[in-house]
Amino acid sequence: MSDDTKRSSTLTAEGAGKRKPSPRELEWEEKTLHPTLAKSPERAAAFTTISAHPIRRLYTPADLAGWDPDRDLSLPGEPPYTRGIHATMHRGRLWTMRQFAGFGTAEDTNQRFRYLLAQGQTGLSVAFDLPTLMGYDSDHALSEGEVGKCGVAISSLADMEVLFDRIPLADVTTSMTINSPAAVIWAMYLAVAEKQGADWKKIGGTIQNDILKEYIAQKEYIYPPAPSMRLVIDTFEFGVKHTPKFNSISISGYHIREAGSTAIQELAFTLRDGIEYVDWGVRRGLDVDEFVPRLSFFFNAHNDFFEEIAKYRAARRIWYATMRDRYGSKSPRAWALRFHTQTAGCSLTAQQPYNNVVRTAIQALAAVLGGTQSLHTNSLDEAWALPTEFAATVALRTQQIIAHESGVTNTVDPLGGSYFVETLTNEVEEGAWDYIKKIDALGGMVAAIERGFPMREIAEASYRYQMAVDKKEKIIVGVNDYVTGDNPIDILQIDETVAHRQAARLKKLRAERSADEVARRLAALRKAAHGTENLMPHIYDAVKAYATLGEICDAMRDVFGTYEEVAVT
Repeated sequence: MSDDTKRSSTLTAEGAGKRKPSPRELEWEEKTLHPTLAKSPERAAAFTTISAHPIRRLYTPADLAGWDPDRDLSLPGEPPYTRGIHATMHRGRLWTMRQFAGFGTAEDTNQRFRYLLAQGQTGLSVAFDLPTLMGYDSDHALSEGEVGKCGVAISSLADMEVLFDRIPLADVTTSMTINSPAAVIWAMYLAVAEKQGADWKKIGGTIQNDILKEYIAQKEYIYPPAPSMRLVIDTFEFGVKHTPKFNSISISGYHIREAGSTAIQELAFTLRDGIEYVDWGVRRGLDVDEFVPRLSFFFNAHNDFFEEIAKYRAARRIWYATMRDRYGSKSPRAWALRFHTQTAGCSLTAQQPYNNVVRTAIQALAAVLGGTQSLHTNSLDEAWALPTEFAATVALRTQQIIAHESGVTNTVDPLGGSYFVETLTNEVEEGAWDYIKKIDALGGMVAAIERGFPMREIAEASYRYQMAVDKKEKIIVGVNDYVTGDNPIDILQIDETVAHRQAARLKKLRAERSADEVARRLAALRKAAHGTENLMPHIYDAVKAYATLGEICDAMRDVFGTYEEVAVT
């Protein structure tokens, strides 16, 4: 860390552990607080964030002893970016409203995409089904019962062409939540863009491509860490050369939080994953000021309003200090952390599902006040099934009401300078730095994953939270208190006809394509996988020959093998 960062950390520790109340505060306690408590004691509750971080009764300048607004807060668009990465933030441009969508066949999801765009959505976000996420074709034996159920089924370039039919990729940015097969799905997307006549140099979007969080939290991995990281860095290198406006990764804390982490763990593990990717890119010989600006982040927006805002503000400060001091970056584009936010799926309840609209609105507001660049709001029915069109529309309208009716976009960082928010930002930052140092001491994130460190920390945090819920120390309205009968809702049903249609499409594709060309492209990919060259051109050639997702992933399985998870004890 730099001297500035070290000094900030020391001051944070002083503010948190050695707080000295001012004479005025002591007077207030004696004359005002104590008589009030004598008449009306405070609630018998543990006043903590949802992550069990203690919250004091009152925050004053005493909590910010040594805090320097020029150094620690600064101004919007300037380091350390506490107040946002752009000078005007949402006064100049609203965040991208990017609703996550995908179900059934490519035709089904294409129809939902075009509906959402017509309703005012400003970016696309693709949810893929489980077989696609695991690198299997829809007609594979292991795909049975899962085709199209949790996202759209994509098995080939032919499916991808249908998915984006009548959607000009030159005019809309697309985020794709795909990890182990990210290079393959991205190649399909680029092939569709090429067929549409879009210029690769100008198209924008993001592939999630975050394999480290798969090992930590979501568990949708294929290959062991080393070859998986090779594929990620291959996309970085390919993107720098060919798609300079496309984000080659979205480093995701979202799924870490969904697995049960605290806010500080989410922040620390996500940013340390980012550091790991940068380390591997540097070892490949890439210039940090060329490839890091195309690294983006993806955070959760949970229920604790102020803790979430503090998390986003701390994230920008940590990333700035890391890029400047650890890597010697000279580029403000590499210093500035850009992130997408999704409201917390794990906070949604099947009981009283209409309560989820309120939860989502609070979470989305925290993301906006925290300075997000794009946002997905969950639908009220997602504890039951994939969203209906009605529920998805309500979720989108939630964003639009915040943007146009709440007034929170009228000024930049309206909470900046709040004693509480600034103190909480300092404390979240300090906690995240502590975790980052521990992972550094273990040899980096890959080494930490191999030892089960982040998984163990998340499991313990999740257990502690569930115990608090079971004891009613934390209230979930409609679940462990204020319980009434459930509200019936209509849900989206995905039946097995999707699998039948996909199987028929794959059979037709294999009959009509050149089997010899596919075999040659897959053989070239296997040969390249045995060596050290960038695999993206070979993957792209196989995609263009209409090799299927499963065939391409199998070619690499033949060389790389598959990953078996380390037991967490």
